Amino acid sequence: MKPSIQIEYCPKCGWLLRAAYMAQELLTTFSDDLYAVSLQPSEIAGRYTIYLNQEIIFDRKREGRFPEIKELKQLVRNLVNPDKPLGHSDR
Repeated sequence: MKPSIQIEYCPKCGWLLRAAYMAQELLTTFSDDLYAVSLQPSEIAGRYTIYLNQEIIFDRKREGRFPEIKELKQLVRNLVNPDKPLGHSDR
């Protein structure tokens, strides 16, 4: 089965649009490689955590920042399809 991504975001912080944008970018780039990308409102304030099959691949609090979309695509690619070219996101 193809892997799934979950983006857990803080709705009180107004991060739904950021999470939706990242989900759209991942679904567009990895349409053949991912089963789903889901958005989950967090009950914990300030949370923005991205999981691949329940494993954390990016945590805003741990990193002290949000991921750049290029960085996120590279992270996901390296885990789900290491040979996939990402075009401008590889530069």
